[in-house]
Amino acid sequence: MSAQCEVIGKAVAKAPMSVFERYLTVWVGLCIVAGVALGHFVPAPFHAIGRMEIAQVNLPVAGLIWLMIIPMLLKIDFGALHQVKEHWKGIGVTLFINWGVKPFSMALLGYVFVSTLFRPYLPAGQIDSYIAGLILLAAAPCTAMVFVWSNLTKGEPHFTLSQVALNDVIMVFAFAPLVGLLLGLSSITVPWETLLLSVALYIVVPVIVSQIVRKALLAAGPQALENTLSKLGPLSLMALLTTLVLLFGFQGEQIIAQPLVILMLAVPITIQVYFNSGLAYLLNKKLGVAHCVAGPSALIGASNFFELAVAAAISLFGFQSGAALATVVGVLIEVPVMLSVVKIVNASKGWYEAKA
Repeated sequence: MSAQCEVIGKAVAKAPMSVFERYLTVWVGLCIVAGVALGHFVPAPFHAIGRMEIAQVNLPVAGLIWLMIIPMLLKIDFGALHQVKEHWKGIGVTLFINWGVKPFSMALLGYVFVSTLFRPYLPAGQIDSYIAGLILLAAAPCTAMVFVWSNLTKGEPHFTLSQVALNDVIMVFAFAPLVGLLLGLSSITVPWETLLLSVALYIVVPVIVSQIVRKALLAAGPQALENTLSKLGPLSLMALLTTLVLLFGFQGEQIIAQPLVILMLAVPITIQVYFNSGLAYLLNKKLGVAHCVAGPSALIGASNFFELAVAAAISLFGFQSGAALATVVGVLIEVPVMLSVVKIVNASKGWYEAKA
């Protein structure tokens, strides 16, 4: 295993995180403060934006979500799917975690913590909505940031690319049924029309548009794609932060009334990241998978497509819902928690590659 990873480690350029990515938690914290303050002192613009809807889809937010998602999907080469067979063990572990464990473990953790242990301290009318947000957060694996995590662990780039491409294909077909199943198990009425519309708007259409644009850019040369991605990256994160300001503008009163809500929602999210990454890592070791595949496998298995979760939560339950707030908490803790997993994966390489 180690020889293969040494070759990969020398071949992979360790792409540093941008300032926006490295301090995403700080920016999210500032957005909380700005959103709450603006929502409290100048609520009229937020109410006007909230009324700009067609078929329960908020148009300004839909535009912002597209700006978030499409630049990320431009990185995905669906032609890489033929490489799946080269790393079938790691692919199998990640798929099992992403689709067979993570959504269900999050639903269980939501029930244990939100519906049971923390219930006396949370707004009674939002309990089910919080659980719905946690389910939405866990039901789709991350698409973009995993490339950063993979690089930081000297992960096998072809595995990462093919795994993400495969997950995106599965997401087109599995996201709505999986969310519908888990919301049903949580005794939450499933708004199927809105859910399917969200899948079309925030998965199917962006995938098609991004691949058309990607093909056109590659026709002009690989550098054209790189230049476009470098320009769109900051725009994508700015769209995310703008969306968060809007969300917290509507959530302000609830947060002021219940300042510990964010901390309580962070507990099940944090636990599920460590649980799923640890399980994936151990399964890969058991199967004899190379460390340069096991690292990104664990990280992909644990991370969430929070941009999609935020969009779906807004569409399904609205700006002021507990579901929207729960998905935003996922954004808040994404970077520090995932960086800690990266550190654990790198520090345990010797143990991972040791003979039993």
